[in-house]
Amino acid sequence: MKPLCLTLAVLLIAFSTVAFAQSNAQKSFDTLKTLAGPWEGHVTTVPSMEGMASNTDMQVTLRVTSRGNALVHEMKETGKPDDPTRYDHPVTMLYLDGDRLLLTHYCDAGNRPRMVASISPNGKTVDFTFLDVSGSQQYGHMHHAVFTMIDANHHTEDWTYIMPGDKPVRAHFDLARAK
Repeated sequence: MKPLCLTLAVLLIAFSTVAFAQSNAQKSFDTLKTLAGPWEGHVTTVPSMEGMASNTDMQVTLRVTSRGNALVHEMKETGKPDDPTRYDHPVTMLYLDGDRLLLTHYCDAGNRPRMVASISPNGKTVDFTFLDVSGSQQYGHMHHAVFTMIDANHHTEDWTYIMPGDKPVRAHFDLARAK
């Protein structure tokens, strides 16, 4: 009887750990979905990236789609025509995959890095760390992303792009909900 009780106790602990992980991923995803809508603000890149000013205004749109199962994130430079064949217009998808919150970034560099999320103890920051990348890395790849919720109308995004030669370029977005 003791081995059966011990086995049941171990199974309950294992299942509660899985449930905790799923709830953290779901909590992170639900937090990010509150950002749905248009955003505008300033981005600062260090060092500056070719084709993008080091200090410029950006527009970011987040949209919940697929019956709430995905979040689409699009960004473009303010004032540039909406022509992704001529101007940068990366698209990022955020979605749950089992007990993980994943991000796939469809980059203008022609690749698709994936990142996995962790949430801060206060629930206001979702940090995506590099998992893997598909496609050519000839021009580099997106490597890290952090979303920080300030309040209902203000959030920041920090993106790290790895250039050839493993040189990081960091972009800090300070965004306000567009009116």
